[in-house]
Amino acid sequence: MKATGIVRRIDSLGRIVIPMEIRRTLRIRENDALEIFTDREGEIIFKKYSPIADLDEFAQEYADSLFESTGHTALIADRDEIIAVAGASKKQFMGKTLSSEIERIMEERQTVIDNANEAAIVDDYAVIHKAIAPIIHGGDLVGAVLLLSEDKDMGELEKKLCETAADFLAKQLG
Repeated sequence: MKATGIVRRIDSLGRIVIPMEIRRTLRIRENDALEIFTDREGEIIFKKYSPIADLDEFAQEYADSLFESTGHTALIADRDEIIAVAGASKKQFMGKTLSSEIERIMEERQTVIDNANEAAIVDDYAVIHKAIAPIIHGGDLVGAVLLLSEDKDMGELEKKLCETAADFLAKQLG
């Protein structure tokens, strides 16, 4: 990452303000958790913490299972990006940032079935038929389970499968 040249002082309680430009660029929101690391050269490194990313292998297995049972593309995301893909090209989705439309749906904390409106999932991919269930752990939104289809409507079955997957993944977080 390129140095920004911004200097901030630590206050008497050990706090430092991360400038708005950096928070906006890195998509750091109020109440987001950050991991703090140090390296051998004495640098301090802040990294956005994603509890769901710790389940990447398990999430991938669950996405594979959803795809096998429904035939729909299955995605599992943390709050910012896709961490598991089944039924579509991993290159197309893996590690891609979620669209603002999907983030808005997740923030509503309700399972959504939408067969009428084309919505961007990631920047270069939009789909009409989708089911989206937020993953909520300890009252915090940590991610979402998405089922996508180019041509098949989503119904109550897909809604329940997404909700069940989201609940199960949340329970795996502790």
